[in-house]
Amino acid sequence: MRAAAGRGVRAPVPWQASFAALALIWGCSFWFIKVGLEALSAVQVAFWRLALGAAALLAISLAVRVRPPRRPATWAHLAVVAALLNSVPFTLFAYGELHVSSVIAAMINAATPLATLLVVLAAFREERPGPRGLAGLLIGFAGVLVVLGIWRGLGDVEWRGVLACLAAIACYGVALPYARRHLRGAPEGPLALATGQVLLGAGLLVPLLPWTGLRESSPEPSVVLAMLALGVLGSGVAYVLNFHVIGAAGSGTAASVTYVIPLVAVVAGVAFLGESVHAHEVAGGAVIVLGALVAAGRLPGGPAARTG
Repeated sequence: MRAAAGRGVRAPVPWQASFAALALIWGCSFWFIKVGLEALSAVQVAFWRLALGAAALLAISLAVRVRPPRRPATWAHLAVVAALLNSVPFTLFAYGELHVSSVIAAMINAATPLATLLVVLAAFREERPGPRGLAGLLIGFAGVLVVLGIWRGLGDVEWRGVLACLAAIACYGVALPYARRHLRGAPEGPLALATGQVLLGAGLLVPLLPWTGLRESSPEPSVVLAMLALGVLGSGVAYVLNFHVIGAAGSGTAASVTYVIPLVAVVAGVAFLGESVHAHEVAGGAVIVLGALVAAGRLPGGPAARTG
C-alpha cells in the first residue's frame, strides 16, 4: 500500500496526525478489500483501488499545480514500480483474502520490511545487511510460521491465500529497493511520481478486466463505499499523508507505520467482519514486528539504523 520515495509534501497539520490517519487508512484497507470481494473479483478490486486512487491524486496534483513527469526514463521506472508495488500485489492480496481472513493478510503484510531485507540480501549487494539484519530476518520468519499456526497444518484453500499474500510482499520486497535506486530524489517530486505510478498501475490491469466478471451483478452500497475508501483514501490521500510524515519526521518514522497497521486491521476485522483472532496469530504478529524492529535497529537502547 506505498508510493515511490521522494521529498515530502507540506501540510498544515502536525505530522503525528498524518501518521495516525495513515495507520488508520492502511489498517482498514484489509477490511475494505474483504467487503469489495463480496461483489467484485480480485482483479476488479485491485483495478478500482488504483483507478480511484489515481483520480484522487490527479485532482490533488491539479489543485497544487504539480506537473506530471516528462522524462521517458522516469515513466519506464514508474511502470516497473507500478507493476511490483501496485498492480500485482494488490491483486494478490485481494485474491488471498478470498481464502484467508483480513487479519491473517494484515499480519503477513507486516513482514514487508523483512521481505525487502531478503531481496536486498539476495540482489542488492551494495546494501547487504549486517548480523542485526539477518537476526531480524530469522525472527520475522519465525513469526510468520507462528501466525500461520504451522504446527496444526493448513487446508488447501487456506494455503492458496497464504501463498498469494506472501507473493504480494515478495513483490513489495523487490519494488522498494528498485524505487529507492532509480526514483529517489527524482526532480519531478513525490506527488508527481505517486500520481504517475498509481495511474500506470490502474492501466496495467485494464487488459485483464474483460476476463473477470462481477461476482454479483448489482453491488451493494457497502461495496461501493468500501471501494471509494480503498481507492480515494488508501491509494490517494494516504500517499500525500505519507509524504508529509517523511518530510516532517523522516523516512524511518514514516516506515514505522507498518508496525501499527496490523493492530488497526485486527480491530477492524473483529469489529466489522466478525473475524476471530487466535492467540498464536497475535503472538506471531508481535514476533514479526519484533523481527522488523531488530532488523531496522529501532529497539530502545540499540543503535539506530540508517534511514534514507
